[in-house]
Amino acid sequence: MKLVFKSMLIAAAVTLSAGIAFNATADTGKLDQLLEQLKKERTVEGRVNQDREKAFLADRAAQQSLLNTAKKQFSDEEGRGKRLQKEYADNDILIGQKQQELESALGTMGELFGVVRQSANQSIGTITGSLVSAQYPGRDVPLRSVASATELPTLSQMEDLWMALLTEMTESGKIADFDAEVVKLDGGVETKRVTRFGTFHLTTATEYLILNSSTDQIQPLGREPQSKIHDSVAAFHNAKKGEITGLYLDPTKGNSLLRLNQQRSTLMEYYHAGGTVGYIITVVFFFGLLIALERIIVLTVVGGKIRAQLKNLGNPSPQNPLGRILRVYNENKTSDTENLELKLDEAILRETPKVDRGIGLIKLISAVAPLLGLLGTVIGMILTFQQITLYGTGDPKLMAGSISLALVTTAQGLVAAIPLLFVHSLVSAKARTILHILDEQAAGIIAAHAEKEKA
Repeated sequence: MKLVFKSMLIAAAVTLSAGIAFNATADTGKLDQLLEQLKKERTVEGRVNQDREKAFLADRAAQQSLLNTAKKQFSDEEGRGKRLQKEYADNDILIGQKQQELESALGTMGELFGVVRQSANQSIGTITGSLVSAQYPGRDVPLRSVASATELPTLSQMEDLWMALLTEMTESGKIADFDAEVVKLDGGVETKRVTRFGTFHLTTATEYLILNSSTDQIQPLGREPQSKIHDSVAAFHNAKKGEITGLYLDPTKGNSLLRLNQQRSTLMEYYHAGGTVGYIITVVFFFGLLIALERIIVLTVVGGKIRAQLKNLGNPSPQNPLGRILRVYNENKTSDTENLELKLDEAILRETPKVDRGIGLIKLISAVAPLLGLLGTVIGMILTFQQITLYGTGDPKLMAGSISLALVTTAQGLVAAIPLLFVHSLVSAKARTILHILDEQAAGIIAAHAEKEKA
């Protein structure tokens, strides 16, 4: 580009010079200077072109040398690749031969390896969920390495498997005590003395425990089972040496039977299932008991006073029914037998309501209580049929509450009626005894008065 520009510049200069030459007023000296300048520049330009040509030839030689070197390296690597490919094929054949030789050499060792891996896999689940692992944690770690191994197990690994199985067998028949961390219901952790009953149960001195297989942590039951089952733990631990005590064991390690037992309703839950009708039955029942208690106390006191009066008939007291009847006799000794009999009957009739007071009400309550239970049963069945109409019979739990109301109120009515009937019988017997004594004494007084009149 530079050369072209210079040529154009020279041409322009020549043209300009020619123009100047034709100019009548041109200066000859200036043309000579311009010619000399053009010759110098042409000489310089030739040198520059020679230098550029030398540099180009030198670069071409260097590039040719690099190309030759690269071709040689490519040829060498291509040969090396063919050699490696042949070596790979030979080694692959050799590996297959060695593998066959290894399998032939292993023989029964391969079967042994399979049996060991299978036993290890089966034992991992058993040992992980075993209560023995609560006392001896980490027993599954060597078994997992055996189960995941791709080579023949070593002697120490086989011994670990054997020791794990032997420990499980021997410890399943032992009752052992050990200290362990127990997760409390509030989320905290506390170290407690734990007793392990074989592979059946974990307990403290007062409660059952379970081993959470997902977290490998010991924790108490969320809700205690029945009192007789719960109390058997404390009874076992508090038993003296040589004393035979029983303990409830769950063969499912507390994960099924104990948890099902936890779901049983308590007496208070059964009671509250009766609802409003059950509460009414309770109020009626205690009202009847209070009346019966008052009657028993009063009649017992009155009976005691009458027995004391029988020992002292000559000094009647107005504080008891017999004394008041004797006073009526003393006030009417001069009357004839018929009038005296009427007076004594009148006195007995005045005492009878005081003695029989409340007995009829107790009997009424004992009859009303089962009727209220029947009312609760009818209400529960109505609610059950309503729920069947709305939700169908697909889920029995939807009907459980209404059925509980129907059954529990019936039981509550019977529970209230049965003791009230016994109490009513007791109170009636006491009242009849008192009235019988009054009738007996009145009859004796009338008979004695009649004999005196005949005499």
